[in-house]
Order: sequence, then structure tokens, then C-alpha cells
Amino acid sequence: MMRPLLRSSLGYVVTFWGSQPASHSKLVTQAAGLPLYLRKMMHYHTEERGHPNSPNYRIYFKTSEGKYISPFHDIPLFAGTEQDSDVPPKKLKKIDSEVLFNMIVEVPRWSNAKMEIATKEPLNPIKQDIKKGKLRYVANVFPHKGYIWNYGALPQTWEDPDHTDKDTKCCGDNDPIDVCDIGTPVCLPGQVIQVKVLGILAMIDEGETDWKVIAINAEDPDAQSLNSIEDVRKSRPGHLEATVDWFKKYKVPDGKPENQFAFDGQFKDKDFAVDIIKSTHEHWRALVQKHNNSGEIDCKNISVCESPLKCSADEARDVVQSAPAFGKALPVSPEVNKWHFL
Repeated sequence: MMRPLLRSSLGYVVTFWGSQPASHSKLVTQAAGLPLYLRKMMHYHTEERGHPNSPNYRIYFKTSEGKYISPFHDIPLFAGTEQDSDVPPKKLKKIDSEVLFNMIVEVPRWSNAKMEIATKEPLNPIKQDIKKGKLRYVANVFPHKGYIWNYGALPQTWEDPDHTDKDTKCCGDNDPIDVCDIGTPVCLPGQVIQVKVLGILAMIDEGETDWKVIAINAEDPDAQSLNSIEDVRKSRPGHLEATVDWFKKYKVPDGKPENQFAFDGQFKDKDFAVDIIKSTHEHWRALVQKHNNSGEIDCKNISVCESPLKCSADEARDVVQSAPAFGKALPVSPEVNKWHFL
């Protein structure tokens, strides 16, 4: 049976299955190698609802004070010691004068479940994508096992579907901008990490611009020495080529054609990437302040200045409590582990 959620003095959310392990206190104090239901993030916590590996599974976010928030709208784009809603904080976190960005991890490296921020649901929890009534898993296209980086998104960014990019000549894909963290640590779904931006790839997905930011976890030992896309090319030969290959082929096992890229599949540099991020941040600002047509996107938030869609802490709590209670994980089909040779 599942024991109730416990919160330790360190702010971890803990769930134990069956009997409580003898190593409980040791687990709570470890910063690395956390089990699936033991989570701690920089300033945020997660709360799981529903059954993992099922359509009703959700990961909601809240602050260290227990206030529920939207990761899409309430977590700042810029990583700083002073939180703010939609502008860079006065004191930004930096590595050697480099501004860091918050990244919301949706999919851990080597895993297959296509987890994503639910942009059309209140408070935008993380959920598993569904296509044709089935949970989506990315195929293992040899030699890649699942996702080959920690994959996620930058909060407070939005690729506007009504904006045609001057370089790609395609409109945005209606989602937050995607990030590939090439750092060594394998993260958890819902983890918020600070990343250093290195470059960007312009994928064209079914006629839409789908930017892929290349970044590295600021806590990674290599973060100090990797400062550009060329540094990645020199110190990690084959990694960028594998990234293009992955994005080109990952939908082919589903019967779709290979994805295409702007700039002949070449990565643009860090400065170009930061300009794209700032542009998508401005598009998000217009979205959440209702200067743009949001369509089906839910812009409910707790803290964004000048947004007409702010809600109270009680309203946010009601959203989470209306979701199904957390329960036992469902089995995953063996098909997820199948290899595809293209």
C-alpha cells in the first residue's frame, strides 16, 4: 500500500511504497541519486497527482512556502537570488558574468515518456502527451536510447503561432521554447535547474519553427569550460551531430517524415540564442497580459505583474485538490523498449 506524502525539514516530498525503508534519514539528506518520489528543487517543490504512466498523472508546482504556482508563468526566466514575476531580477545568478536561465526539466535523459508542460490546463502542470488516445513515448532510434539530454523548457517564453520568424520564414509552435541540457547529471521531471546557454538549433516541425536551445546545467563540472557551441563541438565530438540526427529521425517510427532545419541544420551561436530567448519572452509577456490572442492556452498565474489573469492562492489550491489523488504507477508497455533501425 502507499503511505501518505511526508515533508521533511529539508523540504523534500517523500512517498514510500510498502514498509518504510531503514535508510529513510540517509535518503532525505542526500543531494544526488534521489529516488523517484524524493524531490527537492532550488526554490520550488512538486506535488504528484493521479497515477504515473496514466493519462491522469500530473506534476504540480509550488513554492517553498507551499503556494501553488504555474511553472509556465510564475517561475522567472532569469535565474536570480531575488524572485520577480516577468522582468529580470535585480541580482542575477551568474557564472563568470554569464547570466543564467531557469529551465524546467520535463524529460530526464535516457527516458522515453514524452512529458510536457500542459499549456492548456490551469496552473500548467507537467503531464504525458497523448496522441490518438494513447500516451506518447519517443522511440529508441538506434543508437539513441530515449532522449539523449535532459529535455525541458524555459519558463516565461512562448513561440507565438502568429509570428513569422524572419530567418526561418515559419511561425512559432505555440509552446514555451525547448531546451536540451547537455550536462552530466540526470534530472527529474519537474526539477528546476539553472542553465548556461551555449547555442540554438532551428528545427522546422510540420511547418512551424521549433527552436532547440543547447544549454548546460550550471552545477555541471564542465559548465565553467563550455562557453560556446564551438566549445561543445571541440570537447564533446559527435554530440551536436547526434542531436541533429535525433531530432531529424525521432518521429519516423511513427510514420512521419524526417524533420527539417533552418540554416542547413547548423547551430547558431550563444548571442543568437539569447536574442531568440528574449524575443520569445516578449511574446510571452504579451500573451499573459492579454495583448496577444492566447487561444486555448491557460494563462492563470499567481504573480505576473499587470496580468488580468492572476488568481488567488485559494483558487490555485482548489485546482490542485480537484485533481485525482496520487496513486500507484501503472505498468508500461514493453513496446517502449523496442529498438528502431533506420
